[in-house]
Amino acid sequence: MSCAIGAAEAGAALLDFLCARFSYHDRAGWSALIGAGALFVNGAEAGADARLAEGDLVSYSPRGASEPYADRAVKVLYEDGDILLVSKTGNLTVHPGGKYFRNTLWGVLREELGVKNPAIINRLDRETSGVTLVAKNPEAAAACRAQFTARGVFKKYIAVTEGALERPLRCRGYMLPCEGSAVNKKLRFEPSAGEGPEPGKEPLWADTGFAPLGRRGELGLVEAVPHTGRTHQIRASLLALGLPLVGDKIYGVDEGMFLRFIADGLTPEDARRLRLGRQALHAAELRFRHPATGREISAEAPLPADMAALIGRDL
Repeated sequence: MSCAIGAAEAGAALLDFLCARFSYHDRAGWSALIGAGALFVNGAEAGADARLAEGDLVSYSPRGASEPYADRAVKVLYEDGDILLVSKTGNLTVHPGGKYFRNTLWGVLREELGVKNPAIINRLDRETSGVTLVAKNPEAAAACRAQFTARGVFKKYIAVTEGALERPLRCRGYMLPCEGSAVNKKLRFEPSAGEGPEPGKEPLWADTGFAPLGRRGELGLVEAVPHTGRTHQIRASLLALGLPLVGDKIYGVDEGMFLRFIADGLTPEDARRLRLGRQALHAAELRFRHPATGREISAEAPLPADMAALIGRDL
């Protein structure tokens, strides 16, 4: 379990926060776990009375629990005293949570790259590879997050899809619950004829530009530039266009694969249809203003080998 502290929760004691937010343990239970050293704030063991600040990462990790394998190979793209840009693999969770603690990008940053309190700004899915921005101090983190909130950051993704996009297009609409889906967290993209959201629907609005980059047989290579930052925006939009991501177990050719995946029951036929062990989505480029100097920073990560092999492209 892990979560970031918001403005409304800042100033609370760790024990009070846990009891209010997570009711599956009572006060005595959380007190015992804190005493056993299973609760962390920004990676360090914390006491029951520790005061939480906005942006702190609270993590719960039962001692002795084994973690699943993750590909911890992280490439540094840029680093200075305020920020770090890395390229992560397509099998690496960003923050601790569930069965993952050390085998996360957060763990790699602390243990191998020496970032004591990393603030990971753009949270990619575990199966999405590519450029990730990390702030090294609270001031840099706040300035970077403000740019994302104000949509002042350029983001470019590369996707391999089932079917090929024929022409560039702008995909605008709303991210809504996917009624009737067996996957609780699945969303659906509903296109809109308007160029902006209706009043009151701003938090649901998704806007993505897509452009074809090539094709190989049944597969297409697509550039995606999101102008908003909604959960699963690119994946759901591509599915709505009839171009599901290769390897996507939720927004791919059969959402039932996700249910079989979490039950450790994927079949050989599932693997054949997926084509790839993870979703074929890569964060290829990120451009923003340095939080301290204001100069433009641009970082790019080349297409990883597994996606390049699918589409027959040189790295």
